[in-house]
Amino acid sequence: MPAHPRDVLSTAQAGIVALPVCDHYSGVESRMRKSLQLQAEMTAEFGTCVFDVTLDCEDGAPVGGEAAHARLVTDLALAAAPEARVGVRVHPVDHPAFEADMAQVAGHAGHRLRHIMIPKVESVDDVVHAERTLLRHFAPGLPLHALIESPAAVHRAFDIAAHPRVQSLSFGLMDFVSAHAGAIPSEGMGIEGQFSHPLVLRAKLEIASAAHASGKVPSHGVVTEFNDTAALRTAARRAARELGYTRMWSIHPNQIRPIVEAFSPDEQQIDQASAILLAAAQADWAPINHGGVLHDRASYRLFWLVLQRAHATGRALPAQVAAWF
Repeated sequence: MPAHPRDVLSTAQAGIVALPVCDHYSGVESRMRKSLQLQAEMTAEFGTCVFDVTLDCEDGAPVGGEAAHARLVTDLALAAAPEARVGVRVHPVDHPAFEADMAQVAGHAGHRLRHIMIPKVESVDDVVHAERTLLRHFAPGLPLHALIESPAAVHRAFDIAAHPRVQSLSFGLMDFVSAHAGAIPSEGMGIEGQFSHPLVLRAKLEIASAAHASGKVPSHGVVTEFNDTAALRTAARRAARELGYTRMWSIHPNQIRPIVEAFSPDEQQIDQASAILLAAAQADWAPINHGGVLHDRASYRLFWLVLQRAHATGRALPAQVAAWF
């Protein structure tokens, strides 16, 4: 019987961390509840969880009501279904509410969370600070996600990604543009400008490269034009196929399905990967000639990742391939 591809192809650095392709943010109570409900409904539909829900203590909390909002977020995380994938975004490490956020959220609901997002990470020192705070309130290995939002943070992205506690890097577009003292016009935040302005594009590529260098997940930031489904779909496709991102933020329920679709392999990619890996398995993973093209374990790893992504996004797989999962 041929060896399982997981046993043969698991040595590649790429794909060390695998997360759902969409990370959905909400901070208003009614929307947080609806997001958790939608996650359960779509998990039943797809047969797997295709997006995380990150409950927002930073931008979602009213000024002066941070403590009450953190308690609400904690209660929602604790009340979520056992199989739910829930994270929390806390305040930045230099914000007065950060310590209280971590004590409340990690201390009471850490065992139910999949990650804690730390915004405005400037250096690996911020990650170290966040980890120490986390460990004071919750000992096990809860991952941290880092939000990169300034030119200096982009410069240090490789060091930030290399920290063992960091699972994912995200790009904070609007704060990044604002941090340039007007040198990047407001169009740099838009659906077109964020893929064409050289400084924004360079930052996105640096973050994706830094994440992949450490086997972490690069997560593309928001598209604020949430009513323009076609534009969102195009942006998500470009993030996935041109810039190397494997995950993307959603800020409105209408964005989730287009993101999942854009980050899913299409039928042609699934068929190609299936045919090549089935032939490779029959050859005991030795090199093969497929359609006049030589393939070996270097390319098999890519096609295995394609099938893993297809499975993780609920795509139908040929029966022989589905048996691997």
